[in-house]
Amino acid sequence: MRLLVVEDEERMAAALSRGLTADGFAVDVVHDGKAGLEAARFGEYDAVILDVMLPGLSGYEVIRRLRADDNWVPVLMLSAKDGEYDQSDGLDLGADDYLTKPFSYVVLLARLRALLRRGVRARPAILSVGDLSLDPAAQRVRRGDTEISLSTREFTLLEYLMRHADQVLSKVELLDHVWGAPVDTDVNVVEVYIGYLRKKIDHPFDRRSVRTVRGAGYRLVPDLDDRR
Repeated sequence: MRLLVVEDEERMAAALSRGLTADGFAVDVVHDGKAGLEAARFGEYDAVILDVMLPGLSGYEVIRRLRADDNWVPVLMLSAKDGEYDQSDGLDLGADDYLTKPFSYVVLLARLRALLRRGVRARPAILSVGDLSLDPAAQRVRRGDTEISLSTREFTLLEYLMRHADQVLSKVELLDHVWGAPVDTDVNVVEVYIGYLRKKIDHPFDRRSVRTVRGAGYRLVPDLDDRR
């Protein structure tokens, strides 16, 4: 899943980026309100972590403008302001949650996951494609009644494929949304991880869920689907 962090304190922004990346998110970071507004408007993010005190535009103004544009990307606001009215202002302007500094990373991660479960659009609690199921909240994958152990990156890749089931996804798109990688990153890393996934979710069960579309990318289909 892809996140935008808008935080002008560079050390905090870097720490958040490292932690969230280690937990399987693709993370983009900007350091001022104007850049944050632009990125949130035109980037396809699953959620935004937004500081209140920012140069250029405040976090309050960023959220106000996003909601005025009918952009309802989930937003978790961060602020050193812990007053009741400060939190009320943020929530009234359209933030989905508000966390005061200093905060526990564990708590931030839990509240972020809660936001993502709610999402912008209705999302199923458990994703299913054929007899393959994935529970984002519990971080569990099953093929029928058999539980499958995946690494964090494998899980994130499979989740993105399942959320876009039966769509052809290019290596560049997968790099962007799963790895958050720069455009000059070697796309062969996607092929490597697709191979890892196949060994765990397809080969032991004599399935062909993850299909290669030559010259275009990959597509996840129901395992009983015999399309090429």
